Amino acid sequence: MKQYSKEFKEEAMKLSDEIGVKNAAAQLGIPYYTLAEWRNKRKIQAVSPKKQLSKEEQEIRIRELERENAELKLANDILKDALGFFAKDRKK
Repeated sequence: MKQYSKEFKEEAMKLSDEIGVKNAAAQLGIPYYTLAEWRNKRKIQAVSPKKQLSKEEQEIRIRELERENAELKLANDILKDALGFFAKDRKK
């Protein structure tokens, strides 16, 4: 497993904030999911481990994640449909 310096990770995440995860990963020559994982860890660390979320904050966060999950599932379904559509079109 390749090890990246803390500075490299920070710069990679800054770049991904500017141009997107996929483009930044391609430009830097690192796997997309590696960069996405770094970003997720950064997001989790943004909520200080010393600060415990209240029950209300936890419920809000869960709703946000459920909404994001639903959006991603919908986007996935749309992409699958589009892939099927274009695959059919190519066969002709």
